[in-house]
Amino acid sequence: MLASPPVRDPRSVRLQGDGFVLRAWRADDLEPLLRHANDAEVVRGLSSRFPHPYTREDGERFLAGEVVDFDDPVFAIEVDGQACGGIAARPGQAERGQSAELGYWLGRSMWGRGLMTRAVALYVPWAMQALSLHRLQANVLTFNEASARVLLKNGFIEEGVARCALVKDGHAHDLRVFAKVRRSLCDAP
Repeated sequence: MLASPPVRDPRSVRLQGDGFVLRAWRADDLEPLLRHANDAEVVRGLSSRFPHPYTREDGERFLAGEVVDFDDPVFAIEVDGQACGGIAARPGQAERGQSAELGYWLGRSMWGRGLMTRAVALYVPWAMQALSLHRLQANVLTFNEASARVLLKNGFIEEGVARCALVKDGHAHDLRVFAKVRRSLCDAP
């Protein structure tokens, strides 16, 4: 079995995109994080690790590494010097070590500009190489058509629907499952 080498130090990575930068979160991102994250429309398609309302304490805990593991490539999406969203891959463990789950979010003021499509296009090839991934998976609530379009535009294949996969705000929701794989690695029996 191939071992997945850790990314040397994701905090030192800076990826320059078209009109944005992907880089490590910093303590001085607190105010823009609070401004963009405390929006019910942003949060409605995200996991419960992303609460609403999004309080100062939530932001401080996140930036202190108490919510996610900053040893994983968890990046801020920066536009004009300000964090306005995030993108991350959470690697699997043991026999799932060559797989990871992709997650991302973007402040509503940045929607409709193609920014997330470009951020995913920059991040995914880098993450697959840096983490030695065979598979990168993303789960999308069925009502989140914009997120599904981002994935499809970036070569992800919709593999199916996990019915009644989660309960959010007291309602059961289906999840659409998307993945990008290195075909050459998966063709062997």
